[in-house]
Amino acid sequence: MPRPALVVLLFPALVAAETHRLKPTVGHPTFAVRAEVLTVRPGDVLESETLWGEWYEKAGGKWPGEVGPVRIEGAQPGDTLVVEILKVRPNRDTAVSTQGGAFGALVPDYGTAMLNERFPRGRYVWRLDRQRMTGTVDLPGSAMKSITVPLRPMLGRVAVAPEGDEAFGGLWPGPFGGNMDASDVKEGTTVYLPVFHEGALFYFGDGHALQGDGEVCGSGLETSMDVAFRLSLRKKKAIAWPRLEDAEHLMVAGSARPLSDALRIAFVELVLWLVAEHGFDKADAYQLVSQVAVVRVAQMVDPLYTVVAKFPKRFLPGAAAPEP
Repeated sequence: MPRPALVVLLFPALVAAETHRLKPTVGHPTFAVRAEVLTVRPGDVLESETLWGEWYEKAGGKWPGEVGPVRIEGAQPGDTLVVEILKVRPNRDTAVSTQGGAFGALVPDYGTAMLNERFPRGRYVWRLDRQRMTGTVDLPGSAMKSITVPLRPMLGRVAVAPEGDEAFGGLWPGPFGGNMDASDVKEGTTVYLPVFHEGALFYFGDGHALQGDGEVCGSGLETSMDVAFRLSLRKKKAIAWPRLEDAEHLMVAGSARPLSDALRIAFVELVLWLVAEHGFDKADAYQLVSQVAVVRVAQMVDPLYTVVAKFPKRFLPGAAAPEP
């Protein structure tokens, strides 16, 4: 039966939000404009999972790709897609972390490869305890033969289709989101992404049970995740770079090389956010950010590096007076 479009337009509150369950079967190697796998309305909840594939099973296996795209009704260029992350939970008892070769923050890069040996390739398989939310790995060459650490599940990749006819491989971050590998993309965080195409075309994937800042070896604890999102729109509210928000911080993710350019993007956009939506003068925002902001080097291994600049929400107008 056709949807009553006129009623939806005039009385959106009368249309109840739906929960959609998506079982992904195909992963895509790029973030790009392509036919949607699902269409949802603003306010709907999407329950799904990230993909598992041969990359997790054996060295040299093919990456399974990302899930999507999901089309959001009414999304237009110049809007902002709002992604509330309701759930990110490992659904396997193992995670894999690879390192070495030519990939990682501490291996020889172009221009130095002839002066330094490459780090040997390695593949660590972590055992996950999903009840206790811990991960254990063997350290066969060390005095401590194994270690158990707390997990902090996150998604490495959330994205919209990039601007124009661009298609970015899954390793790339950018203004569209993508492979930001920011550990702040977790349960309880809201991610804001600029919309470049009708429907927004939302992608997600790359579950990490745990990842340290910088992702220096090139890999977190890679595993598959059960996920849930609430997807909505801020109409005619354009942003230039991905924004994030949780209970404690406003955040902007900037991606570029060199690392200093990623940091500048993140901080400029953070200042502009405070000016546009929180009543700060630009010079005052610059001063305050310079004194109270914190920085996360999310990853320094992908084709572009990602920096997350974070402003504590306790310093926003109307917040409870911060403790001295």
